[in-house]
Amino acid sequence: MTMINESTIPDDPDLQNELFVRIFNSGDGALYDSMYTPDAISNISGAPLTGAERTQFFKDFLATGPKIASKVSQTYTTGDTSLLIVDYQLELPQPDGSTATVQGTCTDVLIRNAEGQWRLAIDRPVPDGEHA
Repeated sequence: MTMINESTIPDDPDLQNELFVRIFNSGDGALYDSMYTPDAISNISGAPLTGAERTQFFKDFLATGPKIASKVSQTYTTGDTSLLIVDYQLELPQPDGSTATVQGTCTDVLIRNAEGQWRLAIDRPVPDGEHA
């Protein structure tokens, strides 16, 4: 198991979703980014980001107060690689005080590093209505 800010990342990839949701909803972009490998690719912004660009996006984006709810629909694990298919709903605060809702399916690839810690290597959310 891995500790992230006193939160244990479960060895079971199915259970990781709860932790990801909790940390995402905390608004702490740096903490959320720590759940990724250094070279991970995230497409949450709508474009593939990695490294310092990904980290800065998470800090800026999560500071705006979006909230996510998600449920793992499928999990495939082989060795030190795990593929999670996750259905999500994202609530995005708007400048006028309203909330926009985006829902879809996310493909997450996690890898277990040499220390035995699971980390996100790729996330690719695809909103409903968009082509994969």
